Amino acid sequence: MDRPADTRPRSGALGWGLVLGRWFLGAAFIYLGAVKVLDPVAFLKQVHAYDLVVQPPWLNLVAGVLPWLEILCGLLLILGVAIRGTGLLTLMMLVAFTFAVWQRGSDLAAREGAPLCLIKFDCGCGTGEIGVCNKLVENSLLMALAALPLLWPRQRLLLCPPAAGSPTPESAAGSES
Repeated sequence: MDRPADTRPRSGALGWGLVLGRWFLGAAFIYLGAVKVLDPVAFLKQVHAYDLVVQPPWLNLVAGVLPWLEILCGLLLILGVAIRGTGLLTLMMLVAFTFAVWQRGSDLAAREGAPLCLIKFDCGCGTGEIGVCNKLVENSLLMALAALPLLWPRQRLLLCPPAAGSPTPESAAGSES
């Protein structure tokens, strides 16, 4: 009788580290999304300050949908549902957020004639005013956490474990040799 493939990582510490990282990232996204949902006008003003979206209907759409998307991604990461897709979506959002913070910080630095790391502004992330370089480091760490489900797809505590026949690191390694 065939037994289902073990979908847990072999290393207990690594497996639990991945779960804790996923939970931390999920909790961060839930918190930051909730801060924006609770004060939508302030978030709308922050989105507008980036000048990336200027048409009012699009500005309202971004400011209205983005916080809920962050909350949804956070919940999915914590619950262990669709973690690879959610990790990818979270990573893509963080890359876009990081680029926007860097671009706005660079513009402010050029306007003020100050070094980038001395520039502080409210990035609209839900954490208040923060230094640009600190935010770039913070986002880089969050991006690393978001990439983990893509690099190590087999994790503990999944509500929806990988389907039978899904590629595993062992099967991928076997096909390379």
